[in-house]
Amino acid sequence: MPIYHQEGVQRRFVVGVGQFKPTKGQYQRNLERIGQLMAQAVQEGVEVLVLPETATTGYFVEGGVRELAMPASRLLTDLACLYADLQPNRPLDICVGFYEYLDGEYYNSALYATLEPEPTQSRLLHVHQKFFLPTYGVFEEERFVARGRRLDTFMTRFGRAAILICEDVWHSVSSAIVALKGAQVLYVPTASPARGFHSEQIENVEIYRRILTQIASEHTIYVVQSSLVGFEGGKGFAGASWIVDPFGRVMAQGPVNQEALIVVPLDLDDVAIARAQLPLLSDLRSVIADVALQFEELARRPLP
Repeated sequence: MPIYHQEGVQRRFVVGVGQFKPTKGQYQRNLERIGQLMAQAVQEGVEVLVLPETATTGYFVEGGVRELAMPASRLLTDLACLYADLQPNRPLDICVGFYEYLDGEYYNSALYATLEPEPTQSRLLHVHQKFFLPTYGVFEEERFVARGRRLDTFMTRFGRAAILICEDVWHSVSSAIVALKGAQVLYVPTASPARGFHSEQIENVEIYRRILTQIASEHTIYVVQSSLVGFEGGKGFAGASWIVDPFGRVMAQGPVNQEALIVVPLDLDDVAIARAQLPLLSDLRSVIADVALQFEELARRPLP
């Protein structure tokens, strides 16, 4: 897999976005592929490896969710053993999308964990269950999975982070909530079929650029997207992952229709600088009580 480096940012920690094509429904084969990406990431100095939505199974598995879903604890164990097999000399954080089984329900989820050289010391830090489930066009998620109920942040070795999955970021309220809860880095695993080929940029890739740069600039946070590549059932995933800084500037874009590891150093000091220059998040926080009243009013009465 080719390496795409992005230079010019002071190194505080290094994120690696691994956009790749999973084999539909083949968990063990995809786990092996993730192991290869781990090895490549370690060699490239990556400290946080970010993988796409449903990276362990592929996206369009439909009724196969029930056979492929698993508890987050099992995926953590498998990832930890996979990482230990590389005989690393340092920890590696990982964010990866998967179908989750929890308390009798199935979810489209993503976990964030710290993997240690000693697998029993690896730690699960957070699991996000997709909040907005697209069920229109080619999407039928509500037929097969339940939706998440919370939008939370969590502490990592590299600051406070949040995860939103694919359509979660198409709704501006989601990113506002996690930013207000203190997120400095937003990880966005996606599996978005390519559509709209009437201009130089694929339509949904360009839409993601607009959405993610707006989130980053308005809420002054890093946004790191990792997108699936390849074809499933005649539907193609474009890749073209975006990494955006807290000023809303694109730091890197993954190649279109290619597997790749995109390596980008991030500096959390830039979050503080961006927030000092454009205090929109502070302004929002100052009126949050009044905003909450508006939502309470909407929840009490039917929408027009």
